[in-house]
Amino acid sequence: MTYRITGLDPDPFAPYFAMDDAELAAAGARRVTATADRGYPCRISLDDARKGEELILLHHVSHDVDTPFRSAYAIYVRTGVRPLTCDDSLPPAFAGRMMAYRGFDDTGMLAAARLVPGEEGDGAIRDLFADPAVAYIHAQYATNGCFAARIERN
Repeated sequence: MTYRITGLDPDPFAPYFAMDDAELAAAGARRVTATADRGYPCRISLDDARKGEELILLHHVSHDVDTPFRSAYAIYVRTGVRPLTCDDSLPPAFAGRMMAYRGFDDTGMLAAARLVPGEEGDGAIRDLFADPAVAYIHAQYATNGCFAARIERN
């Protein structure tokens, strides 16, 4: 059994980078500058922004389903990056962070979940996908509760 983790498509976020601060505020978003090389995980590149890089912090619906498990929260995105795809491996942003993996069935209902340090994610993903009821997984940064990435069977 194999899996694929893919960063978000940058196209829906591109307009935010052309907005001024007032327009961003009206859209419920903020322009931020990374103050360290860690702590600003981009959901497109699945890596942390580096100190001095500009990001947009915005509200994102990550699990748009008609179930009680519909989910949305704040995420960081950067401009000028491509979506990272990881086949049977973990992206850089997962390392050193506590991660929650939520396995959903094909109707969007929670089927199973795991909470593990980032480096143990591969085992958690494989364990969840061993359950035939799990159709896909959402990785979350457990400390802040933010969506990290969607994981598909590959």
